[in-house]
Amino acid sequence: MKPILLIARRELAAYLRSMSGYAIMAAALFVDGLFFNGMALGGEAKRSSEVLAVFFQIAGGVTMIASVLLSMRLLAEERQAGTITLLYSSPLRDREIVIGKFLSALVMLAIITAATVYMPALILVNGKISWGQVGAGYLGVLLLGSAALAVGTFGSSLARSQVIAALISACMVAALVVCWMLARVTERPLSEIFAALALWNRHFPPFTEGVVHLRDLTYYVGITYVALFGGTRVLEARRWR
Repeated sequence: MKPILLIARRELAAYLRSMSGYAIMAAALFVDGLFFNGMALGGEAKRSSEVLAVFFQIAGGVTMIASVLLSMRLLAEERQAGTITLLYSSPLRDREIVIGKFLSALVMLAIITAATVYMPALILVNGKISWGQVGAGYLGVLLLGSAALAVGTFGSSLARSQVIAALISACMVAALVVCWMLARVTERPLSEIFAALALWNRHFPPFTEGVVHLRDLTYYVGITYVALFGGTRVLEARRWR
């Protein structure tokens, strides 16, 4: 556990020392605030629960994009800079490298998510909010972000540069998001499989309404595990080349 925490601390410090980490944070908060003001608070009058649900839908979409941008540097940067050899020659295990880097990006994502708390608080000016819905919504955002980060980590392990890593990760995340469209144009049992794989359409909306299902928790944890397992196997394969 100690090597994982050391890697996570090192990578988190790299995010906080570089302009890219702050740029991603600023962009995510700006887009969240812009759409929250325009879509959640603007337009026709809504109930507080509806405003909160729209906010979490916005936050979920922004979180997926931020996850791709945060994860693109995790392993691709090491290969691009030529420092991956140092990691391979260290006593660290491949899974410790992958999990440590993933945790650093997850902490950074959690910081960005925590910085949006003032937006639901604005609803209290003219309405009331359910803290259960707030807790479930933020849990859903973090789970969605965790899954997207894990997919991004896997994409970063495949690429030689950060740009290519971002493209690969974005394509994989987008493919998981649009699975619900394939479910609508295919017949059973494929339609059920595609619907179950959809990253957004089936599993995320219940969180925005304040409902937590075990199947949704299992799905996001499963996607995170499978993607990190894939990233570990890619590192192992490259180590023995």
